[in-house]
Amino acid sequence: MMDVVIGAGLAGLSAAVHLAAAGRAVTVVESRRRPGGCCGTAELGPHRFDTGPSVLTMPGVLAEVFGAAGEELDRWLPLRRLDPAYRLEFHDGSRLDVVADDAAMIEQVRLLCGPAEADRYRRFRDLLGRMFAAEWPAFIDADMTTLGAMAKPYALLRLASMGGFRRLDRLVAAHLTDERLIRAHTFQSLYAGLSPRRALGVYAVISYMDTVGGVYFPSSGGMHAVPVALAAVAEKCGASFRYGTRATRVQADSGGVTAVCLDTGERLPARNVVVACDLPAAHAGLLPEAAADWRLRRARHSPSCVVVHLGLDRPLPGRTHHTLHFGRRWEAGFAALEAGWPQPDPSIMVTHAAPDTLTALEPVPNLHGHGWERVERRLLDRLARLGYGDLSEAPRLIWDPRRWQAEGHSAGTPFALDHRFTQTGWFRPSGVARRIPGLHFAGMHTAPGVGVPPVLVSGRLAARRILAAGR
Repeated sequence: MMDVVIGAGLAGLSAAVHLAAAGRAVTVVESRRRPGGCCGTAELGPHRFDTGPSVLTMPGVLAEVFGAAGEELDRWLPLRRLDPAYRLEFHDGSRLDVVADDAAMIEQVRLLCGPAEADRYRRFRDLLGRMFAAEWPAFIDADMTTLGAMAKPYALLRLASMGGFRRLDRLVAAHLTDERLIRAHTFQSLYAGLSPRRALGVYAVISYMDTVGGVYFPSSGGMHAVPVALAAVAEKCGASFRYGTRATRVQADSGGVTAVCLDTGERLPARNVVVACDLPAAHAGLLPEAAADWRLRRARHSPSCVVVHLGLDRPLPGRTHHTLHFGRRWEAGFAALEAGWPQPDPSIMVTHAAPDTLTALEPVPNLHGHGWERVERRLLDRLARLGYGDLSEAPRLIWDPRRWQAEGHSAGTPFALDHRFTQTGWFRPSGVARRIPGLHFAGMHTAPGVGVPPVLVSGRLAARRILAAGR
């Protein structure tokens, strides 16, 4: 008997490393030909692109996964801190570089916004740090499979006293007055699938991770090097991988999980299963009916994005790794996304991770919305106006809602369920099937949610539950 992990994305790999390192017999079943899941890669002629996240924060979470196997992160996956983490370019022509050093960052704000705002910003950074310290151990790095996990009065009171349960835009505006600086610390709510006026203030911790904790990048191999290294460590610990193989059914009886059926016709006997793939799709046929979770009955998905990956014949001088170009019509943009339409004046993220590649991302509605089909042409025109040149003839790959759906993402969004209060913590789909012992879940559909650190945590939490149960 073995533990089977379905999906070799970051969550599944985290679970596999922790289980294998503890001496368990582990098999990872992955439908693709290589590890990565959302953290994928694609080639177009000589150009290689990361097709998933380009932002890596909280490297200590990643180091913990390697540490569980007795390995050093730097040996397997050397990282460098991006400095600046972002360049923020505003509609009025001004810009702000988010730099690594605290004093240098405060000076950047002083030069852009004046000394009074710089002093307010210094105090705001301190607030972000205190919110993070209260939130991380109590609600992010914590197992939320029981309702009691949410009942942490001291942590809740601390967060409430700091404004964590106000709306994010109001929280930030209570501490900062320059509209550009407010935007710089609220756009991250889109990572949680919500506009700043709908996201809770607790999601200011995403801004902390980016602007204070820092953004990192593998020294070689791009972001796809992360799952490659994790898979290698899992194999060193004894885990086996079945690439190019799809799990078709999880079988269970009155005692719990019994096996996983594969599209090859094989049946893998299993005592525990970690489902680390798209959860709504898994409930549509992979899982027994007894695994149904009421939290998915009225699931609300995040907006999606159109991503244009472009091959370049030369590097772009003066461009940083990440540049966020803010649109002028800030509120109208979020209102349009909420109504299911593209932003009228979008904010876009441009990544220049290698001399021969450029990636542009624009948030758009998911497949339940409209109009995203027309975004590609507009996005290329926008890049030309922003000074990137005419890229209309450059070789390119397009990831849009239809492509995201083909890659296995429900509703055509790579950002899973949004993080409204009723889809946060215990209210998010559970990490365990109560009526089927041995069946666990990990990934961005479960708590703690979307993002590289949270999905790594979810995999560790699944492994911890299995080890504690002793099945």
